[in-house]
Amino acid sequence: MRAFVFPGQGSQKVGMGRELADASAVAREVFEEVDDAIGQNLSKIMWEGPEDALALTENGQPAIMANAIAVLRVLEKEGGLTIAEKCDYLAGHSLGEYTALCAAGAFSLADTARLLKQRGQAMQAAVPVGEGAMAALLGADIEKAQALADAVAQGEVCTVANDNDPSQVVLSGHAGAIERAIAAVKEHGIKRGIALPVSAPFHCPLMMPAADAMAEALDKTSPGPLRVPIFANVTATMVSDPEEAKRLLVEQVTGRVRWRESAIAMAEAGVDTFVEFGAKVVGPMIKRSAGDVAITSVATMDAIETLVKDL
Repeated sequence: MRAFVFPGQGSQKVGMGRELADASAVAREVFEEVDDAIGQNLSKIMWEGPEDALALTENGQPAIMANAIAVLRVLEKEGGLTIAEKCDYLAGHSLGEYTALCAAGAFSLADTARLLKQRGQAMQAAVPVGEGAMAALLGADIEKAQALADAVAQGEVCTVANDNDPSQVVLSGHAGAIERAIAAVKEHGIKRGIALPVSAPFHCPLMMPAADAMAEALDKTSPGPLRVPIFANVTATMVSDPEEAKRLLVEQVTGRVRWRESAIAMAEAGVDTFVEFGAKVVGPMIKRSAGDVAITSVATMDAIETLVKDL
């Protein structure tokens, strides 16, 4: 069995998608449609930068989605494949869940781009710059990370935002609590804590204003049926009902990304092959979580052509 998976924020880089757009009219159409949907020349920022503009949450989120969907569309249209025939499940890390739902046909490309633009803006606006922070804990499992978060909270928000794999967990919350967490990692048997270069504390209760904004935005966007079921971030369980998938997107704004558990759940459901679109970020996390599975990343025309032969 096979799952197609999609990366989250942090996987963006200047130049992303340009080679594919130069080689494929199908890819160019994707980038043009996204630009039109959000009323912005996002593809120019993707291909030329500057890097700090691409890293802005409101730009990075739709850009990462557009890049992954461009790869997928080329695979389908030029490779003569459909994902309903070639994969059994879809999943995406954080914003990647929107990409997965776009791939599944629940949301149109234009709607997905608009939703992610709004999501990025809402997440940025939810907490004043400097009040929140995030930190990656290396050499930490979920139990150690939770114990550390509980120990340093001191009345502030400090919670597990991303359970990425058995050796990497991300904390999110008030800046002071995150600073205390980084300083105390050794006391909790954790190898290292690294402050992440993010503009807001994602996936924690401080994001409630953004969750409210996304609930309103999603209420105006009716999802269609899913061609392929997804594994949802906040439950690590399979979802095939579009309304449930939409509801879980709202929970996801403040909730934990259960990526490790999702990888294990997909493997237990019979998935032995994972294909990551647009980057090579979440695939290695899956390998560390699910063990004996095959991982492929696809971002270029050459990689797409190779994948077509293998599917």
